[in-house]
Formats: sequence, structure tokens, C-alpha cells
Amino acid sequence: MSRYPVPSACPDRPHEAELIIRRSRFLAHCARTAGHAEARAFVERIRAAHADATHNCWAYVAGPPGQTAEIGFSDDGEPHGTAGRPMLQLLLHSGLGEICVVVTRWFGGVKLGTGGLVRAYQDSVRAVLAELPQEERVPRCRLRVRVGFAHLDRLHRLLPEVEARLVDESYDAEACLTITLPAARQEEFTALLAGRTDGRAVCEPLTGSPD
Repeated sequence: MSRYPVPSACPDRPHEAELIIRRSRFLAHCARTAGHAEARAFVERIRAAHADATHNCWAYVAGPPGQTAEIGFSDDGEPHGTAGRPMLQLLLHSGLGEICVVVTRWFGGVKLGTGGLVRAYQDSVRAVLAELPQEERVPRCRLRVRVGFAHLDRLHRLLPEVEARLVDESYDAEACLTITLPAARQEEFTALLAGRTDGRAVCEPLTGSPD
């Protein structure tokens, strides 16, 4: 699966939702995290920001939606099985990938019981997912295209057709453009480019970060 929905919230600006349940305060933070390292770093960021809390429970699915290759969860001192795993189950069925949720709890003096804790942590996840901004994860590649000036306008018109973005443009004897586009459309772009420039354009894949 190369394209799938992910949170449109970065770890330094996570999406939040708050619930008060029987005097305990539950504050959920959600962000996009790709891979175990990013997810754990986000957890530690929230834990450090709320070191006064009673618990910082968390769960993540750091790969594609529903896949368990890169998952993690923790009850962080709550009774076993009452926080992290119930949170994870909701994330696995959310249809979102590369997602991490940390639910911070400040104990309000009233015990919730194991069933109440499961409901509270799951309700916190539901609340943060309810209005979570989303975007599509699209793996992109970077290309350098050299084309004669006679075909430059055709190239510019082609870019939006294949979801390409212009990164850089320079001129000498001919035009040299650096672009990014969805990796799945690279072959299509190359074929269209050849057709619209009479085969005269030169297209070279570039290494490094595409965006």
C-alpha cells in the first residue's frame, strides 16, 4: 500500500482533545509518526511536557493502516490491559497509518475500575480522532528534466496532470527543471514527456529527500 491517509498533525504541533471523566482529566495528543523511533520520540515529548500527570498512556501504528509490523502501546502504570491495548485496537481500525496517540491522565480522586478505565481511554482516542485533520501519504520521487525552450511550455502544462511539483528551474542552452511527483506516476510522466517533446527531453532520477 503506497498511498493512505495519515494525520495532518506533526509531533511539535499535535492535535488535542480533552475529557473530564468522574473528576479525572484525560488529555489526548495525536500526531503523525513514521516508524518506531518517531513514535517513541513523540511519546517522550508529551511525557516531558506533562511530567506532573498521573499517567501518560500511549499507542501507535507507525506503518500503513491496520498493519502490525510497527506498533507499540503502554499502560504506563494503569492496571494491565486497561489503556494501551484498548487504545491500540481503535488505532488499528481507524483506517489511518503513521499515527500515535498519547493520553495523559490526572487522577481526580475517584477510581474508575478496569471497565471504566478502558472506556475512558478509548473515549479519549475517539475524541481526538473525531476532528483530526488528515492528509494522504504519497511517496514521491525527484527528477531533473532538461528540455529545449520550444517545449518548455508543454512541460509546464504537463506537471499538474501527474501531480508534479516544480522545485527548481534554471536556464543555459536549454531549460533545466527539478521536480517531484508521486513515485507511482514516474513511468507515466516519462512516457508523456517523451510524446510531448518529440523524445528530446532528458529525464534523470535524483537521489535524496524528494520534498
